Amino acid sequence: MLKSMTGFGRAVYDTGKRNFTIEIKSVNHRYLDLNVKLPRSLSSLEDKIRKEVQKKLSRGKVDIFLTQNIYNDDECEVRLNKALADSYYKCLNEVKSCYEVKDDISVSLICKFPDVISIEQREENYDEIWSEIQNTLKEAIDMLVLMRKKEGAKLKEDIEKKCDIIYKNICYIEEKSPCVVEEYKLKLSERIKELLGENNNVDESRIAMEVAIFADKSCIDEEIVRLKSHIVQLKETLAKDEPVGRKLDFIVQEMNREANTIASKSNDINIVQFVLDIKNDIEKIREQIQNIE
Repeated sequence: MLKSMTGFGRAVYDTGKRNFTIEIKSVNHRYLDLNVKLPRSLSSLEDKIRKEVQKKLSRGKVDIFLTQNIYNDDECEVRLNKALADSYYKCLNEVKSCYEVKDDISVSLICKFPDVISIEQREENYDEIWSEIQNTLKEAIDMLVLMRKKEGAKLKEDIEKKCDIIYKNICYIEEKSPCVVEEYKLKLSERIKELLGENNNVDESRIAMEVAIFADKSCIDEEIVRLKSHIVQLKETLAKDEPVGRKLDFIVQEMNREANTIASKSNDINIVQFVLDIKNDIEKIREQIQNIE
């Protein structure tokens, strides 16, 4: 099923001791770019989180946010750095004696200095924590993938409609193309007669040669066949249940190239106008494909 690269997923898990919240958001990107933001205490789990996400996603800029709230006070321990506190106290007394300032040294003052009091988290059982996080992460990823599939289905429907419009315009060009040569022959004959006058004989073989040269230069049969083939390939690729964004991008580039060639070979204003419409729809498809995984 076609998937977009834009989506969002969120899952929450509460163990009673702690609460995990995982949020994942993704936007389009040429490759898979993972950005994982974790509490420092869980940084060792980053590689496992990356591998879990890579199982389900192949493209996109993906931001993963994991937050935790610890309810159990036993998980943390407050520690006093006595040596550091003694140093601060000694320095304060030196300042007091040197500058004869008021003695306002207090417990609250010393405790405000950096690293005198620190909170340390007790040793964690990371295997147990990972088993809790893994299920929550899978739930968030599944929500993200579901959103990407829904948007992918809408993109597929819209791209197929534009392909049908392009195909109709190609059919018109294909029908109109043979008439261009006949119109050129008629205009060329009339122009020669206008220049030479009605009493002068026109060299029909020379006109036929000029028409043949024009027909060869303006022939767009091959381009039409290839453009039709690309549309078929595009629709077939849209139906595949795998990441197809890069392949679709290549096909659309080829479609645009064939349209440009048709426009450069055509001397008919109506055909050129239809080619411009085709190029406009191709560009719209190209923009949408940039968001397909």
